[in-house]
Amino acid sequence: MVEHNTLQLNAIFHALSDGTRRQMLRDLSDGERTVSQLAEPFQISLAAASKHIKVLEASGLIARQISGRTHICRLAPGPLASAHEWLGFYEHFWASRLDVLEQLLLQEDDIKPKTPMGDEE
Repeated sequence: MVEHNTLQLNAIFHALSDGTRRQMLRDLSDGERTVSQLAEPFQISLAAASKHIKVLEASGLIARQISGRTHICRLAPGPLASAHEWLGFYEHFWASRLDVLEQLLLQEDDIKPKTPMGDEE
């Protein structure tokens, strides 16, 4: 089970590592798109777009339906939940570190002598 999760996370983060694929996912969040529609904003060939789409498919982030010669892609956001969960650990890590920093800064403010404005040299 752990190995499966590791492989899935690797595929998800690999898919998300490319800006073109991230933008394709954003575009798909507005609704289904054909391969041509996904390729259009990037001015890339259909072959190049298809390679990006295959990476997204392999990660489980999109689903493709073939109707004749038309390939319709749609977002499949389920796998993002496992990536979000994994990242959640680090969110907690940084939040706790920032809380400590805030406390240190507040303590420092309490220690500093208060001088009226304009009295600084």
